[in-house]
Amino acid sequence: MTARDAIGGRTAVSRSSSARILGDDDEFFARQPARRTELPDPEPLLRSLTHCVIEALAGARDLEQLARWVDDDVYRNLSKRVVLAARARRAKGQAPQRPAFSVGRVHLYEPTDGVIEAVVMVHQRARSRAVAIRIEGFDQRWRASAIGVL
Repeated sequence: MTARDAIGGRTAVSRSSSARILGDDDEFFARQPARRTELPDPEPLLRSLTHCVIEALAGARDLEQLARWVDDDVYRNLSKRVVLAARARRAKGQAPQRPAFSVGRVHLYEPTDGVIEAVVMVHQRARSRAVAIRIEGFDQRWRASAIGVL
């Protein structure tokens, strides 16, 4: 039996003679929200994140390259879409190829300090698409907490 099993999912860290419990809600080690003034300009990140997401869905980029910029839930949802897109390409007999597109205008909205909701327009030859992204500031950097390709 490990210390994790004995405490019910928590880890005991001993310091000298006393033991301290570290849970998921430990304030010191948890992600720290950042104010807007502590964060860089979000537009370059939104543009490059949109570019990477479109290429990953087309099969031209590995999804793991986005892992550090997105939350776990976003990564799982994008992973499902990448698998479905790859399956559809295989059914049609198409090879993955780099898509031709340009990233257009970025529309920003800030519902609260340290949170940006944006719509990034993507223009392809046959159609235009919108990519909705929500980024939140934690630990002095942006992370995407929601991405939707419309």
